[in-house]
Amino acid sequence: MIPREILEKVRKIEITTRSMVRDTFAGQYVSIFKGRGMEFDEVREYQPGDDIRTIDWNVTARTGWLHVKKYVEERELTVLILFDASGSFDFGTGLRLKRELAAEVGAVLAFAATRNNDKVGLLVFTDKIETFVPPRKGRKHVLRIIREILHFRPASRGTDLSLALEYAMRVMRRHSVMFLISDFRDTDYENALRVANKKHDVVALAISDPKEIEIPPVGLIEVEDGETGKRALFDFRTSRASAGFARVAAEIVAERKAVFKKAKVDEISLRTDQDYVEPMVRFFQQRERRFKWHY
Repeated sequence: MIPREILEKVRKIEITTRSMVRDTFAGQYVSIFKGRGMEFDEVREYQPGDDIRTIDWNVTARTGWLHVKKYVEERELTVLILFDASGSFDFGTGLRLKRELAAEVGAVLAFAATRNNDKVGLLVFTDKIETFVPPRKGRKHVLRIIREILHFRPASRGTDLSLALEYAMRVMRRHSVMFLISDFRDTDYENALRVANKKHDVVALAISDPKEIEIPPVGLIEVEDGETGKRALFDFRTSRASAGFARVAAEIVAERKAVFKKAKVDEISLRTDQDYVEPMVRFFQQRERRFKWHY
């Protein structure tokens, strides 16, 4: 039985994100994801009114006449949301828990996909594969995905990103768009990320909380690791201690970004104390410009 509180959160998320998708994200989703689903058909001579971005410069150079690439109807896309349900996602000192932010962002992506008649699936993982919801269409299916992210209680609390990516590649035989929502508290996942991104279109959504990035000099703090349950006492009575913590946190972020860069995976950085719309819009806009440039 799903608690009433969760159902109310699901309904609130639906109301918020559906209008947001309609007004903000729908067109950009089509541009950068659906556009890649177009199948090449043939090359023909350029005609007035053709999009200059479709010019095939190799054929043009060989023949001496402008030629363009012709594409057939866009294929139906499949979107898979990979959700990190590890213990560290039940943490939040900002506007919401990391899990709640993940649910809202997942809802935006799922509604954007279903609005364009694409299938959406969900893979929930920790250091185990917790559950897999096969891709389907429709509003009811999207609401189920949101409920799973908010309400699902995993059997484990660790993180294994490589395991999740490898499983996703096994169940998703055809090219798909994979949104990996995690705080990336793991190591040695670069190879799995690179391999997955070669076959699929992987986008990393890195969620963090402000207190994971910096802690002011407030005194002694007892901290519990959400994934291992271990507790430790830290001394934050001085600015030096706070600066040291911030430095280590910055190094972790830099290492994560380096992994994404090597794997050629796009990243959207989101925080529980900030609105997620602006960084997502910025991502869509930047990717749309890059896609047009390479088209």
